[in-house]
Formats: sequence, structure tokens, C-alpha cells
Amino acid sequence: MNPADLIPAPRVARELQSGARYPVDAETLLHAGPGTEATARWLRATVGAATGLPLGPGEEILLQIAPETERKLGPEGYRLTIDGYGVIRIEGGGPAGVFWGAQTFRQLLGPDAFRRAPIASREEWTVPCVLIEDAPRFAWRGLMLDVARHFMPKGDVLDYVDLMAAHKLNVLHLHLTDDQGWRLEIRRYPRLTEVGAWRERTKFGHRDSPLWDERPHGGYYTQDDIREIVAYAAERHITVVPEIDVPGHSQAAIAAYPELGNADAVDTASLGVWTTWGVNPNVLSPADTTLRFYENVLEEVLELFPGTFVHLGGDECPKEQWRASPAAQDRIRELGLADEDELQNWFLGHFGRWLAERGRRLIGWDEILEGSAVSGLGADLPEGAAVSSWRGYAGGIAAARAGHDVVMCPKQHVYFDYRQAAGDDEPVPIGYVRTLEDVYRFEPVPPELTGAEAERVLGAQANVWTEVLEDRRRVDYQTFPRLAAFAEAVWSPLPPPSERDFAGFRERMTAHYARLDALGVDYRPPGGPRPWQRRPAPEGMVGGLGRPIDGSPPIV
Repeated sequence: MNPADLIPAPRVARELQSGARYPVDAETLLHAGPGTEATARWLRATVGAATGLPLGPGEEILLQIAPETERKLGPEGYRLTIDGYGVIRIEGGGPAGVFWGAQTFRQLLGPDAFRRAPIASREEWTVPCVLIEDAPRFAWRGLMLDVARHFMPKGDVLDYVDLMAAHKLNVLHLHLTDDQGWRLEIRRYPRLTEVGAWRERTKFGHRDSPLWDERPHGGYYTQDDIREIVAYAAERHITVVPEIDVPGHSQAAIAAYPELGNADAVDTASLGVWTTWGVNPNVLSPADTTLRFYENVLEEVLELFPGTFVHLGGDECPKEQWRASPAAQDRIRELGLADEDELQNWFLGHFGRWLAERGRRLIGWDEILEGSAVSGLGADLPEGAAVSSWRGYAGGIAAARAGHDVVMCPKQHVYFDYRQAAGDDEPVPIGYVRTLEDVYRFEPVPPELTGAEAERVLGAQANVWTEVLEDRRRVDYQTFPRLAAFAEAVWSPLPPPSERDFAGFRERMTAHYARLDALGVDYRPPGGPRPWQRRPAPEGMVGGLGRPIDGSPPIV
């Protein structure tokens, strides 16, 4: 494998011996220095399985944490040296840096190193004699999987952890609750999964589609499943961020416990888990009993997810029921609030402070700015709260200027449910066309932010919403190959978007497609969907089962 084919591109890569390659064979042994034991286990289990090599204890591959590497490249930085004179050295600024260096070493072995067992036609393994120095541009390099709209079995989630690791991504955001399903076992409230994890049927395609899948749909993760996912991710230096969406997107919870809704404005006892898509008017009541319920939920969430951030959604919360609810109006008057927007800010602020008291931080979609001092109204967001800027850059810019950390995930750039090409062949086309090149030219820091404000951008995240992605193959198709372009945009020190070498990236993707093939990823080929990836539209349906939008998206 040519070192020039690496994805994401490293900061520095140069040959130490032109054209020379160093053998990796049954005599190649592996030594793990202190703090690198997890990477050694990964190499033996993953690369060892693909190559059939034992990688027993020895000194030919040396893993170590090097203080000078941390000083120069940071805790996630690494130096990979293959000089051809007997030692392959992977030095990291910290354990994560060693692991990312091992991922690069795997790429250098070639695409067959991404298989799960050796293939008979491969008799020898070699790597080029190179020096690679590398470190990420951003600390938050995320992927959001919406497992609420369509449930993703645990094995598929674990596969996606491995796919993220292969692309040097380090934050998995799990969208665990929504109107269409509650996917996390909460032992104190068993009906959340007994009732809330299952819906009677599912709208097929966009919400305007006339078609239904009449099969019941559902599933959830037990707490032990989550412990396994979190531990599996941690071994790969990936943090799992849970999302419990409040106060909107909550009909599944209300279906399980009707008292959580605005029962004085709507018959909450008649609500089931929602079977279609869109923005739902059924939202949580702002009562004290609702706050206590979700505090109890979050107590269990904090036990399962040790990371700093807990995502509480906060998006798309219609206010009609609060306007119609005498209890909600009483709460607004009691608190001295101006309106329902400030009520939502108060609701989320309560949990932001609750999390802060326990050493955690709230993160929410950019609607959490509404009704706050950032929007010119209400009180400040809780100290330490961060914003996922999804409607565009504007929310992130406002938050950063107000001193809040930001994760940029603007739908105009990195919503992977959006279609990848125009034309009738794209399966269930949603939104604007966002090509591989569009994602490659995504820039997480808008020009409006400079200096300390720009430093508030923790990084970026690609979001995979699954309303029209009913299974793993559809998720693969929408996510890949665009995730490879996103990974380079958040890892590598690229020039401004207009100056990026997309032609060179596209050429490197030739080798990367072979890696994805070895991994069994059902990606969208560069020439268009394979016959089984298409979704022909019913006769007479404009736009098919989706909702395509023509033209270029507004950049806001």
C-alpha cells in the first residue's frame, strides 16, 4: 500500500527508503509499552485475524507512549517509523495516539488487512519504509446514529464503532429516544421499553408517502448491552454520548407514561408510539413530576455512560400544547417567564444545572439557544452547556460568541440522510444533493469566528437520521463513502474549502473502496447505486418515496 493512499491524510508522510518495503511475517513480534496494552490486544485480535500472524511478544513492532510526541503532537498524535532496520515503532502522545498510529499501520498493510480471516491467495505481508507524523485537527470527530427511528441491533452498532475507529473518529452520539421509539432500558421505568420501544407499523418513505410497512417495529438495548457498547468503544478511544430527547420528540415516553404529557390539553392516555415522521405536537409537561421522572432516568444514564457530555435534544418542540395547558401557563406565571420559549429554556436549564452538579455537561441542538440570553431573551444557558449546531452555522456562531462550546453539524453539509446525487436512481431521495466532494469541502469553523471564538468549536459531527433508512444496508449506503471525506475534513489540516485537492482525494478513494469492500460495507459506488440499492418510485409519485429539494442549500 502506497503511503500516499492513506485516509485521512496525515500531516507528514515521507519515504525513508524509496520504494523499499519491510516484511511483516510469522517472525514479527509485538511489544506493548505501559499504557498501550489495549492497542496490542486490538492489533492481535484484528490485524492478527486478517493476516493469520500471531504477533507474539517481542521487539519487532514497538508500541510506546512518548512524552516528546505529546509535546509536539498532543495526546492523540503519533509517530510511525518503519526504517527497514528491524523495528516498526508506533509512538503516541497518549494511548489514543498509539491506537491511531496502529490504524495507520493497518492501512499500510493493504486492504486485505481489513478482512476478518486470512485469504489463501495472500502469502506475504509488507509495509513501506516510511515516517509518518500525525495528529487530529479537532478533538470532537463525531458520528450520530439515529437508532430511535429505526432500531439498529447491537452487533451493527459495534460494527460502526469499528468503522469509526478505522476512520479515526472518536465520538459516537446515539440518538436513543424519539417519538417513534425509546431504545434504552431504564430499570425504574420498565414501560419505557415494554411499551415505548415498539410501534405498530411504520411510514415507508417520507411522511407524505402513502405507503406503510404494516409490520411492528422496535427493539432496545439492555443496560448490559450499553455497557458492552461503551466498553468496546472505549477500547478504541471512542466516547459514546447518549441522547435523551426532551421536551419535544417524546411521544414514545408519553405513550408509556401518559402523565408525562400535557393531559390537561390533550388526551395523553390515547397516544401510542408514533408511526410516522415529522415534528410532533405531543411534548412533555413542565410539571415537577416530569422533572423528577427524567432526573431518575438520567441517574441510570449517568451510570451507563461515563463521558462528560449528555445530549438532551431540545430541538423541534412545538409550543401549542403549552399554550393550551392551564398547568403550563401557571408554571410560566409562577416562574415569571415571558413566554413558552423561555419555559423551554427553563426546562433545559434545570437539567443543565442538574448535570453540572454531578460533574457532567449538557449538550443540545441549537434550539436550546431560544428563550436564552444568547437570543436576546431570558436567562443564560447553564455554564458549561454546549451546542450542536444543526440548522446551519448561525446557532454555533451565536453560541461561540457567548462563550459556549460548539459541535458543528450543519444539515446543509453533513446530514447523511440527504441524497448523494440527483436522478431517479437514488433510494428514497431526501433533501439537497450532498456529494462526496461537498462533504470533503466542509469546513467546521466558519470565517465569522476567529481567535478565542473559533477555539470554541470543539469539532464536527456527521448525522445519520434513519426515518427512511430501514436497515443496516441503507445506513451503509447513505453513510459511505461520505464518512471518509468527513473524517479527513475533521482530522487533517486541510486548506480552505475552495483550495482542497478533491481530485487527489478521489484518487486515494480507489484504495479506500477496497478497504470498505474488505469490511463488507454496502457503500454507494462512485458510478451510482447498484441495482439492489435502488428504490423505484410507485407510478405517478412525484419525487418517489422521498422529498428531494432542488438546487444548492442555503448556507446559514
